[in-house]
Amino acid sequence: MPDIKHFDPDATLETVVRLFWRQGVASTGIQDVVTATGLNRSSLYATFGGKQELYLAALRRYMGQRSEPMFRRLAEDERGLPAISEFFGGLIEARCSGEYARWGCMVSNAHAGAENGNPEVRAVLDQHHRGLREAMHSALVTAEGQGQLAPGADPGTSADLLALLAYGVNLRSRAGADAATLGKTVTAALDSIGARTAA
Repeated sequence: MPDIKHFDPDATLETVVRLFWRQGVASTGIQDVVTATGLNRSSLYATFGGKQELYLAALRRYMGQRSEPMFRRLAEDERGLPAISEFFGGLIEARCSGEYARWGCMVSNAHAGAENGNPEVRAVLDQHHRGLREAMHSALVTAEGQGQLAPGADPGTSADLLALLAYGVNLRSRAGADAATLGKTVTAALDSIGARTAA
C-alpha cells in the first residue's frame, strides 16, 4: 500500500524555513527540526531527505515566496528611484521590526555562512543575486529614462552598488544596526546616483 502522509509537507517546510532562517544551518540540528515540526526523523527523511536537502528546499522556498515577489514588484514599478527608495524602506522595516526583526535575510545569512561552500547552495545564492541585481537595473533604466539619474550615473554599475547595499542592510540589521542608521546610508547612496534638483 502507498505511504500516506499524515502531515502537511508545505506547512512543515515553512516551519523549517523559519528555523534555519532564525538560527542558521550550523546551529540547527535534525533534533531541532524534529522538535519544531513535531515529526519523527523517518518522516522527515522520507519526505525531504537529509539535513542538506531539507535546508536547500527551505532556502528555495524562502527565495520563491519572499525574495522573488519583491524583485518582480521592483522591476515592474514605473516610478524609477522612488520605487528603489520604497524597496529599501520596506527592507529596513522588515529587518528591524516585526516578527522577523534581527533575523536578517536567509539568503544573505547563507552568503556569510559555511553553507555557501556547497555548490547547490551557491547556485541558489547566485540565482538570488542575479534576480536582485536585474530588478535594480530595471528600476534604474526606468529612472534614467525619466531623467532621475545624475550625469554619468550608469544603471549597470549602480545596480551592482545597490544590490550590495541590500546585502549590507540584511547583514547589519541582523547584527543590531538600527533602522535610522541604515536609512541614512541608503539615502546617501541614492543621493549619489540621483540627479540634483534645483532648489
